[in-house]
Amino acid sequence: MNNCSIAFQVLPQIDNQLLVCGGTNKDEVFRVVDSVIKYIDSTGVKYVVGPFETVMEGDFDELMAIVKKAQEIAVENGASSTLSYLKISYNKKGVSTIEEKTDKYQ
Repeated sequence: MNNCSIAFQVLPQIDNQLLVCGGTNKDEVFRVVDSVIKYIDSTGVKYVVGPFETVMEGDFDELMAIVKKAQEIAVENGASSTLSYLKISYNKKGVSTIEEKTDKYQ
């Protein structure tokens, strides 16, 4: 059941330095973030990648497990730590889909 929608941003850090996309470590940022997105894709949940965050929709518990594992994936792929930002929409009866929210703008 789609009772949750999560907007999720992972910001990898290396040696306690936040990697900024416009900085000298841009390729490293993209590589780590790409590994997280590849993991999200492997889970089979519905998701959309945006320029600042990835939006996923599905079951709350499943999505939160993905968020948790995404931290580990980032570290396994070179980040010494992560900062992550979440926006969560939850309703046990269901939430609006990505298409309902965005199709009129496409």
